Amino acid sequence: YYETDPALQEALMQRCFKNNVSRLFLPNVDSASVPMVLELAKKYPDNCFPMMGLHPCNVKINFHEELDFIRQAIQKNKIYAIGEIGIDLYWDKTTLEIQQEAFRLQINLAKALDLPIVIHCRDAFDEVYTILLEEKDEKLRGIFHCFTGTKEQAGRIIELGFYLGIGGVLTYKNSGLDKVVAQLDLKHLVLETDSPYLAPVPYRGKSNESSYLVHVAEKVSDLLQLPVKEIAHVTTENSRQIFGI
Repeated sequence: YYETDPALQEALMQRCFKNNVSRLFLPNVDSASVPMVLELAKKYPDNCFPMMGLHPCNVKINFHEELDFIRQAIQKNKIYAIGEIGIDLYWDKTTLEIQQEAFRLQINLAKALDLPIVIHCRDAFDEVYTILLEEKDEKLRGIFHCFTGTKEQAGRIIELGFYLGIGGVLTYKNSGLDKVVAQLDLKHLVLETDSPYLAPVPYRGKSNESSYLVHVAEKVSDLLQLPVKEIAHVTTENSRQIFGI
């Protein structure tokens, strides 16, 4: 949705459709991205499904105001998840305390609305996991977006009832993620791109886009020794379980 040129945006969507990518769940970042998310969802109502949340990298001293804005947007629009939310200690460790508070507040918002959450976790697995354990109940569910962790971490996430979001990093030669995914059951996975970031091979280093999801599916197919069609079917059904659509 950061692509604001209508012609280029339409071309991006057409490339998705050509690759049989027809369901795009749009994570929000902050108050500024809310109208962009909603506009794209309005333009493609059968294909683009909005989330609302305050990304941890955008949690600043005014985060309560940001959350109020997002709550108001939720009251006026149909959304399918609270996200991206979580903790990111890669860019700024000094905001940990307010990131934790914002994460808890948004988890509780999701539970109040009976919506899944989509978690951004970077260099902060223990911090995120601790909060999830403390907040765990029958309503807490969702996706660990852009999972790049260990098999042990994957197991702990799955035990909480969460799915693992697998993207372009899986195709990177030295990521080690391939060895982890090869040991996982497909029923715990969903496919994603994190576009415009983390483009899969053969587009690594370039701007990512949702149509490239096919390359992630092909890599999962190779690792699990299952047909690409089965990978697509099962992971799509997993997404239906999570988002209810």
